[in-house]
Amino acid sequence: MRIKQQGVALIIVLLVVAIVTVLAMEMGQRLQLQVRRSANIKDNNQAYWYAMGAEQYAMIALEELFKSSDGVIHLNQPWATTKLQYPLQNGGIEAQLTDMQSCFNLNSLAQVSTTPGNVPYSEKDAFLNMMKAIETEPLIPQLNAETLADSLVDWLDADEQLTGYYGAEDSEYESREHPYLAANSLMLNKSELRLVNGAELPWLSNLMDYVCAVPGDNQLKINVNTVDTEHSAILRGLLGQIDPQTLQNLIASRPDKGWSKIEDFFSQPEISALKLNSERKKWFDITTSYFILHTKTRYNDASFYLTSVFKIENNGQVSVIRREFGGLL
Repeated sequence: MRIKQQGVALIIVLLVVAIVTVLAMEMGQRLQLQVRRSANIKDNNQAYWYAMGAEQYAMIALEELFKSSDGVIHLNQPWATTKLQYPLQNGGIEAQLTDMQSCFNLNSLAQVSTTPGNVPYSEKDAFLNMMKAIETEPLIPQLNAETLADSLVDWLDADEQLTGYYGAEDSEYESREHPYLAANSLMLNKSELRLVNGAELPWLSNLMDYVCAVPGDNQLKINVNTVDTEHSAILRGLLGQIDPQTLQNLIASRPDKGWSKIEDFFSQPEISALKLNSERKKWFDITTSYFILHTKTRYNDASFYLTSVFKIENNGQVSVIRREFGGLL
């Protein structure tokens, strides 16, 4: 009997040892997981603060830029000629600052009147002609361009009245396989353009290179000093009837430090011949009120992406009006 009891005791001991071993392995694995998780959180936090540091640096640089340039912004200034790549221990920062007034503000179409009648050259006309002037393949079909221009007005305005022949309100979007409603407000990001009637993926990415959505601002303001020859279609849209080669030559002959006064731009023979009215002249400027900063940071195995939109006030103070986390859109 004693031998049998000793055998049972041995089995119990072995069972206890097995259970303790399993528990110890499980605890060890969980500990390793928690250590790895803590390290990932630490690395991500560090990458985040690197991005915030780049944002603060850009704000200071912009304030200094406006103090030293009297508000004249052009492409030969440091902000436009360099892409910051700053190596750091176990990581680094990449940042690119872009003028948001060298692209077409989609929110400006919110000002377009939907009242029938003889309306002078409007922001919608400028947007439509810009799309026609984009020569990147695949080209934007005429019908799609007109549909998108009319529908974008309806997407932004607060009424239910259709614009032009190709406008779209809630009834159009409610009838789709996955229904939704028109925003009836200003865009926060140009990626919203994908939802507007008339937009199609084959050519939409080409259009995205020419447009932006300035948060809370429905004004169309283009800095004539920061539009390059590659994006001359923007100016062709605003100017209307102008020969493409003439416009290319005008941009190529622009002073190294840009036009110091907007009147200098309007006095160019190619521009004065267009006889722009006072309302259309308001679309052009030689300064910039909005910049966008794209930042990518790395620390160990962690990466962080930050997009910051800056607004420059009349007194030269810079503030952040929008932040987005994630890659480029």
